Amino acid sequence: MASFRDQGVVLRTTRLGEADRIITLITPEHGKVRAVAKGVRKTKSKLAGSLDLVTHVSLACWKGRELDVITQADVIDVFRAIREDLDKMPVAFTMIETVDHVALERHPMPELFKMLVGALSTLASEGGAVLLGAFLWKLLALEGVSPVVDRCTSCGEPAELVAFDESLGGFLCRSCRSGQAVTPEAVTLVRQILGGRLRQALAEPPSRATAEVERLATLATEYHLDRRLRSAHTSSSLP
Repeated sequence: MASFRDQGVVLRTTRLGEADRIITLITPEHGKVRAVAKGVRKTKSKLAGSLDLVTHVSLACWKGRELDVITQADVIDVFRAIREDLDKMPVAFTMIETVDHVALERHPMPELFKMLVGALSTLASEGGAVLLGAFLWKLLALEGVSPVVDRCTSCGEPAELVAFDESLGGFLCRSCRSGQAVTPEAVTLVRQILGGRLRQALAEPPSRATAEVERLATLATEYHLDRRLRSAHTSSSLP
């Protein structure tokens, strides 16, 4: 059997038999990996505690036809500050749920992996009221479905943007408006996120605008995925 080494972030775990689990991870070089962790549910297992959700690990695997087998897993970061904050956990769960839906098995995804690790590290160390919204907007951009933010999606005019329609893929002017009404502050934040001023956007304190950006990003992501993000609806971001 061929073997490989990579880093990974645990996205999902599923019980298998009496003592095993199927671990789903996002990795930079092998994309989404589904691998069996044998005996991980036993207290004396060498893998126990290293393959929990939202854990960044270095791992070694035997490559299988359908499921790989994890032979070693060393923790790089457990993002302890996230685990100890009930407000941060739903944000992290939404991030990993979304990545689980978009990642491709056995297909290198270094940018997506780097973006997830960076977002989790920021959530653990600094937080940020608009962090989840920014992560979802950036993920959509990585997927090639970034919203139009510099002009009306419908008529193409650089007019004031007053609405957002996820089915049209962007923001709309007063004459073409449909979908969700948006505030100028929210439009400005999305422009910052997608226009290379992410740090400036992340510095924004909690407000109606930051909650609006997250809500719109969730709508757009769910439309792109054609499914509801369960974790995104477990808590409200309204201040």
